[in-house]
Amino acid sequence: MISDGSAPSRTAVVSAFLMFVVAGISVAAGAPNMQIPRIDSRISVDGVLDEEAWGRAWSMTLDYEVRPGENTPAAARTEVFVYFDAERLYVGFRADDPDPGAIRAHFSDRDDVWADDLVGVVFDTFNDERRNYLFMVNPLGVQADTIESVNGGAPWDGIWVSGAVLTERGWSAELEIPFSTLRFQRSDEPQTWGFDAIRMYPRNDRHQMGSFARDRSNNCYRCQAHKIEGFAGVSPGRNLEIVPTLTASRTDIREEFPDGPLENGDPEIELGATVRWGFTPNLTLSGTINPDFSQIEADALQLRVNRPFAIFFPELRPFFMEGADFFDTSLDVVYTRMMREPAWGLKLTGKEGAHTVGAFVVKDDVTNLIIPGSEGSDFTSLDQSNTSTVLRYRFDIGNNVTLGALGTSREGDDYLNRVGGVDLDLRLTRRDRITAQLVRSKTQYPEEVQSEFDQPAGTLDDWAAQVFYHHNTRTWEWWGVWSDIGRDFRADLGFMPQVNTVTYEAGLGHSWNDTPAGWYSRLDLKAKVLRMEDQSGFLLFQEDVIFFAHEGPWQSHSTIRPTRVREGYNGEIYDFYRTRVHSCAKPNGSTHVWLNLGFGGQIDYANSRPGDFVNFELGGWYRAGRHFRIEPRYTRERMEVDEGWLYTSTIGQLEASWQFNPRCFVRAILQHVNNEFNTDLYTDDRDERTSRLFTQFLFSYKLNPRTVLFIGYSDNSQSTQDYGFTKKDRTIFAKVGYAWVL
Repeated sequence: MISDGSAPSRTAVVSAFLMFVVAGISVAAGAPNMQIPRIDSRISVDGVLDEEAWGRAWSMTLDYEVRPGENTPAAARTEVFVYFDAERLYVGFRADDPDPGAIRAHFSDRDDVWADDLVGVVFDTFNDERRNYLFMVNPLGVQADTIESVNGGAPWDGIWVSGAVLTERGWSAELEIPFSTLRFQRSDEPQTWGFDAIRMYPRNDRHQMGSFARDRSNNCYRCQAHKIEGFAGVSPGRNLEIVPTLTASRTDIREEFPDGPLENGDPEIELGATVRWGFTPNLTLSGTINPDFSQIEADALQLRVNRPFAIFFPELRPFFMEGADFFDTSLDVVYTRMMREPAWGLKLTGKEGAHTVGAFVVKDDVTNLIIPGSEGSDFTSLDQSNTSTVLRYRFDIGNNVTLGALGTSREGDDYLNRVGGVDLDLRLTRRDRITAQLVRSKTQYPEEVQSEFDQPAGTLDDWAAQVFYHHNTRTWEWWGVWSDIGRDFRADLGFMPQVNTVTYEAGLGHSWNDTPAGWYSRLDLKAKVLRMEDQSGFLLFQEDVIFFAHEGPWQSHSTIRPTRVREGYNGEIYDFYRTRVHSCAKPNGSTHVWLNLGFGGQIDYANSRPGDFVNFELGGWYRAGRHFRIEPRYTRERMEVDEGWLYTSTIGQLEASWQFNPRCFVRAILQHVNNEFNTDLYTDDRDERTSRLFTQFLFSYKLNPRTVLFIGYSDNSQSTQDYGFTKKDRTIFAKVGYAWVL
């Protein structure tokens, strides 16, 4: 019998958590430090390395192919140069190419360059081997940057300058990175940073070259990086950034839909401001008043029919993306898109020695709630504002143990949700890692939420815990996961739509790396078993999975995933077999195509009965020349039950853009959703057909990520079996923002 969350079980969790803390073993760092010179000479950032300073800069070549080859000789010669002055860090690249005509380079929006040739640098500015900046540039000077941590990459928009130029021998690039853009150690003495330089060389395979040989059986990439030394006395200066914004819009709405008139709305003009102050080299305070959080980027559509739980959408708003990785934990207890319409916000992020801190407080004019459950979730929105607060602290012990604490609070007039707990990231060995988290929540719902969604009266109080172990080498991996999410646990500032669960997972995998035969660059074979029950022991979900993946020519990647599933719903247990197939390829520099196919058994959640589904997704993009890109996508799902056809849901999306240069583009998006239902087989009251059409046109100019001009138009239309497409609303908007960096 699975534990029902009684006191002995939770005590055992806490005891085990504390045992992990004292189990750490230090892992020694390796390479000798390399001296970066200070040269008080600026460059003209045009991609041409013709300044005298480059001749005195520290330099090295990228001699290793690290993917897919395993420390094999680099396919092309690449040289990197680095120096600094009092205010800036300078990086140069010479990227030779045996076939310059094969270089892949396109004008695109910032951060949309990953299919092109690229060069870039990695800086672990705190030398803590846990987090680093990544700066990339393509052969036309288009930028990409992220902040990478042990949990993956987080979006980031730093202000820096880049230039690149194609040459007869290949191409070259220059990067100028102000120290005001970075966060680093507070010291007047020379600093030691982790460093890597990389080059992406996409041809038949996507080759990645690096500055050092990588041990694929070492789960710490940053621990293997070069150590560079210098930067004595550097400062971010006043490090004050002020970004005033002006947003103008008008939204016309058809209040009496579909027969009423489309009434013109009143023009709205809003002034806002965001201030960002690095009051030390390693601590940043930012604040915003009346911010414009409108979504310039349209969310990718996802199927919603027969989905019992809330759907996740990534965060796209700059205020929340900055420093987002500080708040990442094993359990998704921080999900900033739950804050819908902030009126103001304050944020503090940074690191002092072994101490990492993050905090923000936001006044939100709308209180959106996900009401979680074990077999499905609901959604509601309270007509009240709230104050949302998140506090985060991490403490590093050596280079292999991190202890953390996290607290969140969301409070309105008659509503309260608080979450607090501790977490651990323990690198036992080069091949073994354990993460664990233990949190407790307290929730008070308004009476209308209690009655409408059958929630308990009074205060809800419960625990959530998770432990994850992963062993990984170049050829073998195995892992295990245990989690316990209490019935009354709520993380209303997070994304945890399923509660009242106890989950066990175990998996084993083997990899075959590249071979001289050339028909594959990597093969993976994995097996996984997972079992999830509610706190009473009722089976919610069980799957036995075999997973096979192939990487090969044309930068292709294919997977097949047959699964045996047992799923519990509404008191019944259902047995299914499912198969999912994925395949994608980039046969040349202009084309990318992908296909997803899924079929097998599935529950009809609206009527509590078994059925069969087929899901088909096809998409890709095509680039005509360096400026034009078109990206179609089509999704279709059909489900049948014993009585016959049940529903068909389709999504079509077409996006086209013309990128004039790295700063400016025009774009059009067309999204169409169509759902058809056999209403004779449903017990609820629904339309036979519902359709939605969304269009957006956007002009964008970005001098840098925060000095921007947007002008756009969007509208939404709907139709059913009773009326054709009728425009429900339309919006015209413009935004201008300018970043003063002082």
